[in-house]
Amino acid sequence: MISTIHLLNVLLPIFYFITFLIYLYDFQKEDKTLSNSKRLFLFITLCVHLLYIILRTIAFDHMPITNVFEIFTLLAFSISFSYFILELVTDIRGTGMFIIILSIAFQTVSSFFIKDLFFVREELRSNLLGTHVFSALLGYAGITISAVYGFLFLMLYNQLKQNKFGILFDRLPNLEILEKLCFYSAVIGFILLTIAIVIGVIWLPQSNLNFSYTDPKLLGTLAIWIIYGIGIFRKIYGKLRGRKLVIVSIIGFILAIGSTIISNFLAKSFHSFY
Repeated sequence: MISTIHLLNVLLPIFYFITFLIYLYDFQKEDKTLSNSKRLFLFITLCVHLLYIILRTIAFDHMPITNVFEIFTLLAFSISFSYFILELVTDIRGTGMFIIILSIAFQTVSSFFIKDLFFVREELRSNLLGTHVFSALLGYAGITISAVYGFLFLMLYNQLKQNKFGILFDRLPNLEILEKLCFYSAVIGFILLTIAIVIGVIWLPQSNLNFSYTDPKLLGTLAIWIIYGIGIFRKIYGKLRGRKLVIVSIIGFILAIGSTIISNFLAKSFHSFY
């Protein structure tokens, strides 16, 4: 099983890169023959990645959440999986390359530096902790995708403002659809982040992870949750839309990245297992 895990670890960046190339080619050429095959290949890549996660969990008797490189492979999966679901729901396929490239980056770093970890702290083997972390990562994946659509919105908005009608104008959805995709992704991220927070608040105080309500990661996550909650509330009631909405999403994403860096690398946190 270990040899299979190592093989999949090597193959995953290649699978994501091929998927990216297919989406990129379709974005440039709009080849109708690729419209369904690229989604199929993304599905195959996700299945291979899920198999890798399952085998790794079984072999090492814990979910891959104990160090930053294990978390990177979960994040790579979460981002592409979230996009796959969004593509199925909306049937908008012209933006996949902008999302999948993030999975390539995270999985490539993970594949290079991840290690076999047979011995970890006993509390890290908890399935509930794994659910908490995976929900949080899916939430951050939703936030990331929302920010990507926010950036695409601003790029297209600026092109239209300057009367430039290039490939982005021809291939990307219109501003209204990009705004909706940004908003829907943020809502998905917010819901999953809420689930992660609820599980964490209920279970983590009972664990042996030196839980503290003043933990930097917890406070940072709560701040991100509040920002997106306010943004979603204002959008629903028509007080936030268009350019202002996507800017709020991008700011939230930047704060989420900053919070992650500070809590994992600069501040002491019970979330730092490595």
